Amino acid sequence: MQLKDQAAIVTGGASGLGAATARRLAKEGAKVAVCDINSKLAESVAAEIGGAAVACDVADAASAEAAIAAAAKAHGPARVLVNCAGIGIAKRVIGREGPMSLSEFDRVIRVNLIGSFNMLRLATADMSKLEPLSTGERGVVISTASIAAFDGQIGQAAYSASKGGIVAMTLPIARELAQFGIRVLAIAPGLFLTPLLGGLPQEAQDSLAAAIPFPHRLGHADEFASLVQHMIDNAYLNGEVVRLDASLRMAPR
Repeated sequence: MQLKDQAAIVTGGASGLGAATARRLAKEGAKVAVCDINSKLAESVAAEIGGAAVACDVADAASAEAAIAAAAKAHGPARVLVNCAGIGIAKRVIGREGPMSLSEFDRVIRVNLIGSFNMLRLATADMSKLEPLSTGERGVVISTASIAAFDGQIGQAAYSASKGGIVAMTLPIARELAQFGIRVLAIAPGLFLTPLLGGLPQEAQDSLAAAIPFPHRLGHADEFASLVQHMIDNAYLNGEVVRLDASLRMAPR
């Protein structure tokens, strides 16, 4: 699918991987709705790229419905949805203060997994009603998983479970929505220089980068955005979860 003049929604678009993706899609001519729970940051990114800012809590059904409607009002029904909204906590199942709070586990699952599905179900319902493009496509959905879905570390039970769910649902949904000409994909990024890791001391960043075979550095957000663009462009790519991790296979620790 060619991005020029196509409506796109990027969740978590106010920072990190989402912001880089929003910028990349806009650069390619897409009309981008920057959806984020942080409305001020969303407005800043949207103003920069000439897009629309939409406040959205992806884990809330009503908020997501309103966001999809607002994006459609601004640019028309979206043919592209990129799910980048997500949270992560480092929490042992049994810590010094006892068992992990069930509410903490629930929150990660709700935002990362249920939030991604929530936006997907709503956006693809609209996509399925659109006229197909010359390629036969009606739309593309790309969600953000993580290498933690495959190589989770101690303290990542909730995060790994949420991202593993994204991996697991990608293929069955792709198979289901193929009848509408809607492709469904996911990216499993490794260690990227996002605000989360960018706040660590340089020594800590260097230590993480040392575990990466080549190149010996953290990933750049624009490298994630570049893969998103390729997935949208390549009409023969469907149902896949692509690891973007510089061949990283972290040893348990």
